[in-house]
Amino acid sequence: MEANFSYVIDTLFALFAMVLIIFMVPGFAMLEAGLVRTKNVSAVLTTNIMIYAVASLAFLLIGYTIAFGSWENTAMSVYAAFLFQMAFVGKTVNIMSGGVSERVRIIPLTIFALIMSSVIYPTVVNVSWGADFLEGTLLNIELYDLAGSTVIHSTGGWALLAAILIMGPRKGRYKDGQIRVIPASNIPLVVLGALLLWIGWFGFNGGSVGSIATPEAADTVAKTIMNTNTGGLAGAIIAGVIMYIRYKLFDITMILNGALGGLVAVTAGPDLYSMYVPILVGGIGGALVVFAVPLFDKLELDDPVGALSVHLVNGIWGTLAVALFSSEVSFLAQLKGIVLIGLFVFVSSYLVLSVINKFIPFRANDDMQIEGLDVNEIGVEAYPEFKRAI
Repeated sequence: MEANFSYVIDTLFALFAMVLIIFMVPGFAMLEAGLVRTKNVSAVLTTNIMIYAVASLAFLLIGYTIAFGSWENTAMSVYAAFLFQMAFVGKTVNIMSGGVSERVRIIPLTIFALIMSSVIYPTVVNVSWGADFLEGTLLNIELYDLAGSTVIHSTGGWALLAAILIMGPRKGRYKDGQIRVIPASNIPLVVLGALLLWIGWFGFNGGSVGSIATPEAADTVAKTIMNTNTGGLAGAIIAGVIMYIRYKLFDITMILNGALGGLVAVTAGPDLYSMYVPILVGGIGGALVVFAVPLFDKLELDDPVGALSVHLVNGIWGTLAVALFSSEVSFLAQLKGIVLIGLFVFVSSYLVLSVINKFIPFRANDDMQIEGLDVNEIGVEAYPEFKRAI
């Protein structure tokens, strides 16, 4: 009877966490739609829907078995276990799609989403959370990453870096060493998207504990969610403070990205931290975002939503932070995992993106970018009564 109770409760818990994570789909969509120009909003929204549909189905048909070896699960329903893991898979491509928005074409990106979710991401999961085909070899990864600072966020970030290097910046973004500021089109949507992501993170991290059926497990879940929230709070506050000190302005987009950076940073070890550690981990995460965004612009790595700063930089920081603030985790093991996964994802993504790009170019041409991808890629404008900005 007790085993049946645990099975039912953990199945319900996984399904509830999955629903929270799926809230991140509209979260990414609204955040990106608010940060791009009005002429590209429908394209961004369509991209997010296609990623969710294609990535989820590819993971169902191919990716899940590669990641975990089989569907067997005695702790909860196999369907609940799959759905929880499926909720993660599209996030890696969401991270990438936001960073190349306003110049990426939908068909080649969808093809890459198919390969990422069926092969590249499942391979990363296999060697970290899953079946582990590298076990017993010199390349064995003994990474502690509860919910994916490296496995999900850095994976998406490395793929994004490869895509930016192949595609280049948006037309007119950099000229004669000068950075042209392209303002967000809809700040309320940015706020809504960021808060949906924040809410989804409670399922993202809390659900990764795996069980809630005992008092000890319930405490761990509650602590994990509390520490997750604290990381986001600290990231938002520190980002806001730094922006005010530097510019005497509170930039809401940077404050929100600071919060997301804090959430990414704390994702690797919220179950291990005491209640005060996430203030430091998340605060440093928020600061890293503020300093990384202009750095990437100086390198002419055009990232309209700040995804490299939020996900790649803080994915690395958050994974290392677990070793710095928990005696249970080896710093060298964390560093090895970051390096090996980073090399695999960047190289494999670059190769796949390059091959696709030879047959179907990822980058929209200059005329398409000037007119807007809504007209050229979708045929439906998000704001047809507005004059499109060049």
